[in-house]
Amino acid sequence: MPFTVLLVDDEPLVRAGLRAVLEAQPDIEVVGEAADGAAVIPLVNRLRPDVVAMDVRMPLMDGIEATRLVLRTVPDPPKILVVTTFENDEYVYEALRAGADGFLLKRAKPSEIVHAVRLVAEGESLLFPVAVRQLASEYGTGRAREALDRAALTDREAAVLRLMARGMSNAEIAADLVVGIQTVKSHVSSVLAKLGARDRTQAVIAAYESGFVAPG
Repeated sequence: MPFTVLLVDDEPLVRAGLRAVLEAQPDIEVVGEAADGAAVIPLVNRLRPDVVAMDVRMPLMDGIEATRLVLRTVPDPPKILVVTTFENDEYVYEALRAGADGFLLKRAKPSEIVHAVRLVAEGESLLFPVAVRQLASEYGTGRAREALDRAALTDREAAVLRLMARGMSNAEIAADLVVGIQTVKSHVSSVLAKLGARDRTQAVIAAYESGFVAPG
């Protein structure tokens, strides 16, 4: 089955460009479009996309609030890929903190757009780990370490989280730690559960903001 995508952007040309790029792929289907975050919830509930590619800045409801709303109200919510003009935008970091799974630059090459959608849909590695680290360094809140201490990660789970923060996939982590990939998946699931994180991106942001991993 192809990955299904909902496009949300107030610029028709951006939506048209993304649709053209994505629908050229045999494993990706664009199932709908919206011009503002306020229209996302009914479309997500009706279309059940795997990924929402959502502009971070829109006139009525921006991508940050729309992300929060989707994750708060939709059962089994889709992955959310924030679409932005500038990768060092504080709005991008706020969207990631709100629960977005990654971000995509509007000037990205077609191959990068396709890669971003597939990677976010599969959820087994971190999109643009260097950029996320830079955003955390610039816009992170520096929350206290207590939250991560309460998670009581085992030594192996801590090692997995550090490798996740470097952007490694499950297969790469398995090779680095010389363990099976199912073992890595089990550790990743445990890390997410203990941190109360929706996915790898939120776990990594928590690691940066707690000081467990240095963002610089």
